[in-house]
Amino acid sequence: MICPQCQRENLPDAIFCEHCGVRLETVCSHCGEPNRRGATFCRICGQTINQTATIAPAGVPGVPSPDSYVPRHLAEKILASRQSLEGERKQVTVLFADIRDSMKLIENRDPEEAQKIIDPVLHLMMDAVHRYEGTVNQVLGDGIMALFGAPLAHEDHALRACYAALAMQEEMRRYRRKLGQSEDVGLQIGIGLNSGEVVVRSISNDLNVDYSALGHTTHLAARMQELAAGGTTLMTSSTLRQVEGFVQVRSVGAVQVKGVSRPVDAFEVVAATTARTRVQAAAVRGLTPLVGRRTEIEVFSKLVEEAASGKGQILAMVGEPGMGKSRLVHEFIRHQLRPGWLVLEGASVSYGKATPLFPAHRNVAPILSNRRW
Repeated sequence: MICPQCQRENLPDAIFCEHCGVRLETVCSHCGEPNRRGATFCRICGQTINQTATIAPAGVPGVPSPDSYVPRHLAEKILASRQSLEGERKQVTVLFADIRDSMKLIENRDPEEAQKIIDPVLHLMMDAVHRYEGTVNQVLGDGIMALFGAPLAHEDHALRACYAALAMQEEMRRYRRKLGQSEDVGLQIGIGLNSGEVVVRSISNDLNVDYSALGHTTHLAARMQELAAGGTTLMTSSTLRQVEGFVQVRSVGAVQVKGVSRPVDAFEVVAATTARTRVQAAAVRGLTPLVGRRTEIEVFSKLVEEAASGKGQILAMVGEPGMGKSRLVHEFIRHQLRPGWLVLEGASVSYGKATPLFPAHRNVAPILSNRRW
């Protein structure tokens, strides 16, 4: 039986998950009453029980509820929009992250000492998720499960998940250096990503999200995490299709995943590219020839000639979304502008809203964190 919380397999007669400890019961989505596994109708209200794996909103003993670690500004957004979200089908990216060989790390340590090592890792995982407005839906002992795209809807949920995964790995490298550990034998985390659909059933006051995964959405993300070596992030082709050009990847090849009949193509997330807009990402893959913009290019060229003669110029372009404004600017800068010009480009990114002074934070923080005072 597949555990609805950690997506790992258990014996058919298991009462509790042997991996995360959650009680293996089917919860009625109508009245919330736990029922025995395999039940077709709820024993209390008589409603048909959906056998799709669900995460029950009831808390798990010993596991913190989301309201204890979700930042206040995100919690307010989630609770303000929950009525419109409940019952909705959402495109999401699921992230699983897990500390590798955590039992080996803590087996000969005092519990308090072990907690001092593990807790900072869990916090840096959650901080990376929240930085890109994802939601940590479960804390699984030595790992987390997070959703991007629900309950907070984001068009770029897959990209946010990739950036969060890269941020986790970078923070882990800094944490290892702080502990004086090497890259080879220090603390490592493995991360898995997959994109697909879920149905948001309900959102409780403590921010637990009860949802139904459609198809293998959650299952594949969990399997990617299990296959990922320490210090790496694996994703499926469904996630890659949405982030191609924004991140560098390395093909791992087709892997056999338990519970899926056909092999699944897996890709390692290596790094972020310099692309920040769709046009820049498309340019990484290769753009089609620009056709029918000769007049606009000539206007650009005349303004540049005026500027070169000492007369500063300002050009504002206005047009409906999708008309090709960004592509036109990109084409002129890359192929029409003469060498010798200094070009400074700026672009707004949606995931920067959650970080005050985001441009400074993005560029200055890595320098300061690596400096020895």
